[in-house]
Amino acid sequence: MIDFGFMWEALKILIAGLPLTLNLAAASILAGGLFGLLITIFAQTGGRPAMVIANGYVFVFRGSPLLVQIFLIYYGLGQFRAELQSIGLWQFVREPYWCAVLALSLNTAAYSSEIFRGAFQSVAAQQVEAARASGMSGPLLFRRIIFPIALRNALPAYGNEIILMIKATALASIITLMEVTGLASKLIAETFRAVEVFVVAGGIYLALNFVLTSILSWVEHRLTPHLRPRPDPLPAKDKPLHV
Repeated sequence: MIDFGFMWEALKILIAGLPLTLNLAAASILAGGLFGLLITIFAQTGGRPAMVIANGYVFVFRGSPLLVQIFLIYYGLGQFRAELQSIGLWQFVREPYWCAVLALSLNTAAYSSEIFRGAFQSVAAQQVEAARASGMSGPLLFRRIIFPIALRNALPAYGNEIILMIKATALASIITLMEVTGLASKLIAETFRAVEVFVVAGGIYLALNFVLTSILSWVEHRLTPHLRPRPDPLPAKDKPLHV
């Protein structure tokens, strides 16, 4: 039988891992989003060699499990300690936090670049031609027309990627990070009460993603006023009759 008193105590323990979960998610989403955008621009402007490199990167990180990527970065980079020490990166690579951020960032960058690529391609050619006819070109055209429209088009899919990355932070527990899932695993090992602990942990992720989904829906609503039906300015009785 489920012990609700124990679940309340578990909640107080697991909630302590929420700041680390949010920290991992925010850092990886920010770094991965920027890197994904750079990959997209690099592939679109660098010619065929750049496209081949970008497609190869996307294929590797989308085609392999995130769990494997975390293991390779955390345990694999340790095999190059001397080389990393020579360039001053060992202090970062030795920390589980930075390894988790690196793995999450590289993974989400691959997915984000595909989202941004589709968003840029969805910008109507007529809008670009109209901007050029108005005298815009180069960086000005990209900054005022292409990028804002692409960002708006990418928001629904990128919002899903953000939610997926928040859930993916749970994998950081396998390299000793005590975020929500890490604390849940530790509590289960101490109490042998997996059901109650995982119900509480799942509830925390659900609440977090509910808040995030609400924020993303509000942002999307604000950015797409042209897609909402406009109220009829005239009541039905005041409309002119057409014969």
